[in-house]
Amino acid sequence: METVKFGIIGLGLMGREFASAAMRWKHLSDMEVQPEIVSICDINLTPEMEQWYREGLSTVKQACTDYLDVVNNPEVEAVYCAVPHNYHEQFFVNIITAGKHLMGEKPFGIDRRANDAINRAIADNPEVFVRCSSEFPFTPAMQRLCRMIGEDVFGDIIEVESGFLHSSDMNVSKPINWKRMIQYNGEYGVMGDLGMHPCHVPFRAGWKPINVRAYLSNLVKERPDGKGGMAACETWDNATMFCEAEHPHGGTFPMTIKTQRIAPGEKNTWYLTVRGMKCSAKFSTKNINRIEILKYDGGEQAWQCIDMGHETTFKSVTGGIFEFGFSDAILQMWAGFLYELKNGRPKTNFSGCVTPDEALLSHKLFTASLESHKMRSTVEVI
Repeated sequence: METVKFGIIGLGLMGREFASAAMRWKHLSDMEVQPEIVSICDINLTPEMEQWYREGLSTVKQACTDYLDVVNNPEVEAVYCAVPHNYHEQFFVNIITAGKHLMGEKPFGIDRRANDAINRAIADNPEVFVRCSSEFPFTPAMQRLCRMIGEDVFGDIIEVESGFLHSSDMNVSKPINWKRMIQYNGEYGVMGDLGMHPCHVPFRAGWKPINVRAYLSNLVKERPDGKGGMAACETWDNATMFCEAEHPHGGTFPMTIKTQRIAPGEKNTWYLTVRGMKCSAKFSTKNINRIEILKYDGGEQAWQCIDMGHETTFKSVTGGIFEFGFSDAILQMWAGFLYELKNGRPKTNFSGCVTPDEALLSHKLFTASLESHKMRSTVEVI
C-alpha cells in the first residue's frame, strides 16, 4: 500500500480526529493509499498532548511548537492544518509554497483578501494538491441524496434549504473563546466558522448563489473573560442567507443557507432539503442514517423514510447493517482526500473534499452577506 507522510499543525479537536482516523485506517478495506503521521505541531504543545499522539501513533518522529519545523521537514509530504482563521493565510501559503499537499480547515482564510492570497499560492504551485475540510456529504444517507442530485431526479428545482445549527453558545455564562473575537475568527463570524458545511453539497451540485439578502445576529454581546471580568463578543452568532441560485442546466431558484451557533434544541445538526417538481428529499444529522424521499407522478404525495446502514463510498470492514456515525464520516472524508490525491480525481463527484474554487465561492457569498446585512438590501455575489 502506498503511504503519504503527514504533519499535523494544530493538535486540538480536529487534529485528534485525523490522528484517530489514521489509527484505524485498516478499517477501510479497499484503499490503496494510507496516511502516516510523522510530525505533530501545536503552539501550546504540552507533554500530555504529545503523549496522546505518540501512544497511538508510533510513526511520530517530530513534535514541535513552530509550524515552520513541519513545513521545512523534508520527510513530510502533506499537512493537515487546523488553526484559528487569522493564521490561515500565513500558514497555508507557506505550506503550499514548500510543496506540501494540504488539507486546510475552513474557511480557508479569515477573509476574501486572505483567501485570494492562498489561491495565488495554489496557482503558483500546480503540483500541490489542496483541499478544504468538510465531513457533511460523507454519510451514506447524504451520499444517496447526492446520487439523486447527480442523476437529476428532482426535475425543476423549487427550492433548496441547507444549514448547520448547534447550541454551543446558548449558555450566556460560557467564557469567551477565539471564535467570538474578530481578530481571530474574522468579520464573517458564524459564517466563517460553520458556513462551508452547508455550502459544500449545493456548490458541488453547481447551484451557484448569484445574489443574497442576509440577516446576521449578534445575540450575546459580552461573555465572561475567564479572569473575573466580561469581554465584548464582536462576531455574528447566527446568519441566514436568502439566495437566488443558478442551476447549471439553466434557470434560478431560491436557496436558503443557515449557520447558527445559538439554535435552541439543536445539538450539532447539518441538514439539506431539496424540493423539486418530480421528487423531493430531506437529510438531517438528527437522524444521521435516514433519508426521506417524496416522488410525485400526479397521484398522492407520501414521504418515504429509508434507513441506511454502513453503505459507504469507501468500503469498510463494518457490516452494511450497522449504523454510521460522525467518526465514520471523518474517516470517509480522509479516504476521499487520499483517493483523489493518488488518482487525480474523486471516486465520485460528491465523494471529494471541498475544492479551492468552492472555498472561494463561499468567501464571495459571505462577503456579499456582510454587505447585504449592512445595507439591508440584496447584494450580488461576485
